[in-house]
Amino acid sequence: MDLNLKGKKVLVTGGTKGIGKAITESFLKEEAQVGITARSNTELLKMKKDLGVQIYPKDLAKHDAREQLISEFLGDFNSIDVLVNNVGASHGEGVLKTPPRIFEEAMDLNFLSAVHLSQLASKQMINKGQGVIINISSIYGKEAGGLPSYNASKAALISFTKSFSSEVIKDNVRVIGIAPGAIFHPNKEWSRRLAHDPDFLEKYARDRIPAGRLGKTEEIGNVAVFLASDKASWIVGSTVTVDGGQSRLNF
Repeated sequence: MDLNLKGKKVLVTGGTKGIGKAITESFLKEEAQVGITARSNTELLKMKKDLGVQIYPKDLAKHDAREQLISEFLGDFNSIDVLVNNVGASHGEGVLKTPPRIFEEAMDLNFLSAVHLSQLASKQMINKGQGVIINISSIYGKEAGGLPSYNASKAALISFTKSFSSEVIKDNVRVIGIAPGAIFHPNKEWSRRLAHDPDFLEKYARDRIPAGRLGKTEEIGNVAVFLASDKASWIVGSTVTVDGGQSRLNF
């Protein structure tokens, strides 16, 4: 299916690994022009070498870094068609063991970075008369599970997606979201669990996911490029669950 994304200017945050990397690769397959940002310059340089993307080493928990990012991206690409707010991390433990400053850190990176970047990018999109903002949240922004500070930040992101979409759709800017379930990709957390129990992934999938396996990063990338395309033109404000049936919600 031709999604008509060739030449579109796309910015993906947290784009060097896992879901962010897969989203980047999916847009590149559609022949979009992609820039990515992350904190690790080493990982960014590898992505530039391997995929030819434009790179921006930034700590998006910082206000000034977000303004610099959009300014530099526009300087390189002259416009922005798609913003994917993917950057995020888990913080803390249970509520009683997590001090307020850790909740603040989670909100700064997982939520406020997306709000600020959406504000900055949408100004350009509104002037252009079109654009798409995709916010990557989590099924745990919709229901219980995971770490409380992470859940709270992702719940806020889902709410923001809906409210902001209603504000800018009149200017032909669509704001939408993706809520992934358990997605496997090599990282410290999955590696730690596998080191403790080599059968962990199989047990996790059997006990929690009706589809019987963990998701693949490219399955999130596939949804992202579809949502960014005109094929999804009537999807506005929704956060689409992509989880193999893992969540227990009826909607």
